[in-house]
Amino acid sequence: MANPVNVLLVIDMLNDFMDPGGALYCGDAARKIIPAVRSLIDRFTAEKNPVIYLCDAHDQKDREFELFSPHAVAGTWGAEIIPQLRPPERSIVLAKTRFSAFYKTDLDRVLASVQPQEVWLSGVCTSICIMDTAGDLRNRDYSAVVPVDAVADFDPEYHAFALKRMERVYGVRLTRVSA
Repeated sequence: MANPVNVLLVIDMLNDFMDPGGALYCGDAARKIIPAVRSLIDRFTAEKNPVIYLCDAHDQKDREFELFSPHAVAGTWGAEIIPQLRPPERSIVLAKTRFSAFYKTDLDRVLASVQPQEVWLSGVCTSICIMDTAGDLRNRDYSAVVPVDAVADFDPEYHAFALKRMERVYGVRLTRVSA
């Protein structure tokens, strides 16, 4: 019997969120997750499990900019994956324009073709894109795992709330990369 496949999602680890010069910099505390996310990428790659990057790539007039400052405009430096987490060969990179990584992307199709045992979520922001994607995973009957040391948010209270909500409402398994 083949080993079960797990999938890693790397969400919005982009210059505009992770670099101090970025349009929506998540803060110095968020940068602390970079080594944990790198460790996950390396582990999943070594195990030949899929690594999928989901990256904001907004149009210049995206309606999301009614809620947040313009950020991660497609084709700009801000929308590029940070240098420390460049995608390994065979990774999949999907552009997204909303909080859930499923909205108008091929993620649903990719996961259906892989049929993963678990989908691991990493990146930013815990209370926005991570939580909305976790909810959509639950709605599609996928088991989700969130390593708490591989996700971050602008706001520590929202981060803590999102982790608690994902665990209690979506059945997300919380763990640590360093565990």
